[in-house]
Amino acid sequence: MWLSPTPFVDSDAPGVVAFARTVGGGETDPVRRAVALYYAVRDGITYTPYCDYRSLDTYRASAVLAKGAGFCVGKAALLAAAARAADVPARLRFADVRNHLCTPRLRELVGGDVFYHHGYVEVELDGRWVKATPAFDKTLCDRFGVLPLEFDGRADSIFQPYDRAGRRHMEYLHDHGVHADVPAAQIVTIFAREYPRLVERGAREPVTRFREEAS
Repeated sequence: MWLSPTPFVDSDAPGVVAFARTVGGGETDPVRRAVALYYAVRDGITYTPYCDYRSLDTYRASAVLAKGAGFCVGKAALLAAAARAADVPARLRFADVRNHLCTPRLRELVGGDVFYHHGYVEVELDGRWVKATPAFDKTLCDRFGVLPLEFDGRADSIFQPYDRAGRRHMEYLHDHGVHADVPAAQIVTIFAREYPRLVERGAREPVTRFREEAS
């Protein structure tokens, strides 16, 4: 189940297969393979919360890879897809979070600092499930003054509660459990209801806009 392609974790898409082979194909150890894929997605795919949330491609691994940018759910779908393509079992997990360090503009568009259905990944390594969060790339973290999330394939990698200066960063509010695929229709409905201004404006923004706000 956790190795099979799905509509959004499309691990059988040619681009995803090629990406997995290029990044992790030389690693015989599954842990090192998963770690290599994590960093390739974390830093090789620009994080942006300004997306076309009405488009299903925003949530599809192969489309995020082709675009080179995405938000947490799309980047999680890509990591899960690449892991499956590299024969590492992977599943998605979702949680509602409060991001204390989001930019004033994003806070205004969202109407607060609670973000529903934040997405991350769990990979099965050495007989146990390990959490991995590839959302924020290193460049973005440097501009926010937040330590980028590292991943060694053994310890859970989830957002820190505080930043480098001791300010509140991320607070996990509600866990939505694990999924084999992105519940895209559900997320589209929730975002349209909770974030109408973000949904309306997000599709028109360049992928580097959030980096510019952070700096």
